[in-house]
Amino acid sequence: TITVQDTTAPEFTSVPADYTSERSDDLILHEANASDNCGVVTSEVSSEIIPGDATGNYTVVRTFTATDDAGNSTSATQTITVEDTMSPELIIPADYTTECSEDLVLDDATASDNCSAVTIEVSSETIPGNAAGNYTVVRTFTATDDAGNGTSATQTITVEDTTSPELSIPADYTVECSGDIILAPASAVDNCGTADVTESFDTVPGDAAGNYVIVRTFVAIDDA
Repeated sequence: TITVQDTTAPEFTSVPADYTSERSDDLILHEANASDNCGVVTSEVSSEIIPGDATGNYTVVRTFTATDDAGNSTSATQTITVEDTMSPELIIPADYTTECSEDLVLDDATASDNCSAVTIEVSSETIPGNAAGNYTVVRTFTATDDAGNGTSATQTITVEDTTSPELSIPADYTVECSGDIILAPASAVDNCGTADVTESFDTVPGDAAGNYVIVRTFVAIDDA
């Protein structure tokens, strides 16, 4: 009596290599190949997903099992490391210039990511200019996804004082040459700060010693 037995498990002739993939890319799932010393081999594959430290970071472990007709089997694994290394796409408000007396329009930014939700943080820096009403506001937006990838961009708001002060001067009047000349002051207000008022005089002679005209010229200048 000669008893012939198949106790040798199949051998894998090829198993897909381990690799790392970007989360947004399609996974390449190659098959494994196996051969047996005595008969036909059937192959099965199962997958396990192991979560990582972020939504877009995880590991796929593929287990290949080759079994021959006698029930002998052998297994091999392929590890696919999936990573989220792409930063979010950030859309920010456009730069603009505004008058210092106008309210600043502080629009929000928007962002999208290939794998997860995005948080947006904004910080502001005010850079003084050459006058109280001239300055620049730089807003920095930072979008961060669940894996910690970040994108930053800045919006520049240029604030200018281009509006002249409003000047209020004394009314014209006529006075007798023997009367007192009342030199009431002028005043000025500005939309963004204070205004200084300067005055100059010009006397225009008339047709007699007691007839003449005093022309007072007022100039209001703001800080800009």
